[in-house]
Amino acid sequence: MFGTEARDALYDIIRMRRDVRAEFNGERLDEDTLMRILRAAHHAPSVGNTQPWDFVVVQDEQRLKEFAEHVAGCRQAFADSLPEDRKSTFDPIKIEGIVESGTGVVVTYDPERGGKHILGRHTIDESGLFSAVLAIQNLWLAATAEGLGVGWVSFYEEDFLADFVGVSAPVRPIAWLCVGPVTRLQEIPDLERFGWRKGRPLEEAVHRDRFAAPGDREA
Repeated sequence: MFGTEARDALYDIIRMRRDVRAEFNGERLDEDTLMRILRAAHHAPSVGNTQPWDFVVVQDEQRLKEFAEHVAGCRQAFADSLPEDRKSTFDPIKIEGIVESGTGVVVTYDPERGGKHILGRHTIDESGLFSAVLAIQNLWLAATAEGLGVGWVSFYEEDFLADFVGVSAPVRPIAWLCVGPVTRLQEIPDLERFGWRKGRPLEEAVHRDRFAAPGDREA
């Protein structure tokens, strides 16, 4: 159905995707591009076709600064909890680009969308949340294809963010995504570059027929 060029472009986009922090160039993405990547997110598969996500776009500069201040406090609390060797590794790592990106997209999850009888969630309730995460992945890959960067901010208190964007239970915010034009995308992910943690090879993640613990694998 698709030619080699289209296939290779998709694999390149997947490989090039990065969790962007320091590379936002300060420009704000235009409305047409924003809607294209949100449309890609909205095309994600979802259990029972419930589409349990919503997208709250935050671009007001004062609100971006307010959320950034909250995140800075959470970052400091995490740094203070680390042993000295890990703290020295963590200190130079930038963990957000909230103001610099110019756009925050808060993805929310509504577990009640679709009613009580949702096809596909009878035995695995988390499949609803997984669906919203697939929307995030679609957005991320579409943004990469547009030459944009995306940074997933996870240093926040969920109650604070819920109040910040005006959602209440059972709806919950599951991600703040910084989205914007970048100077470049790093070749090596930040956590590897700064020595926090390396990725593992595919061979360690692939199992045949049954899960094999590391000690059970053939040499």
